[in-house]
Amino acid sequence: MFTGTQVNYYFICHRKLWLFSHNIGMEKESEDVAIGKLLHETSYKRMEKDVIMERIAIDFIEKDGKIVIHEIKKSKKMEKAHYYQLLYYIYFLKKKGIETEGVINYPLMRKTEKIELNSSEEMEKILEEIKKIVELSSPPPAEKKRYCRKCSYFEMCWI
Repeated sequence: MFTGTQVNYYFICHRKLWLFSHNIGMEKESEDVAIGKLLHETSYKRMEKDVIMERIAIDFIEKDGKIVIHEIKKSKKMEKAHYYQLLYYIYFLKKKGIETEGVINYPLMRKTEKIELNSSEEMEKILEEIKKIVELSSPPPAEKKRYCRKCSYFEMCWI
């Protein structure tokens, strides 16, 4: 099984995914990560936060007749990666016999986005692709993307 971060990175950059998966962690250096952690700590204070189950870490869970898992994000810049990270959590829990829905919370924008798993097939294909990337003997080549300069792994690719 993979982490939600690995699924997220699959949609951002395959090289970043490979580096992270091989324990080359640069996130501690990132200002965006620090802002995200602060946002996470100060938002939704009444909720039970940081629910960890095996290799996944859910930001918070709401139980009101049904289980709804939440992921807190700073902005929609990486919306597709956010969507699939939360979809992976829903898929993971479904495999454990737990039916749930998900919500991505963008507190700075005061927006939410509901997520439901309609089919496991798409997620299984994505996980196969992630496995192929992680099992490579060396990282995939760097690809110039619009957000490279703000990436905590920038120096691992371009310097």
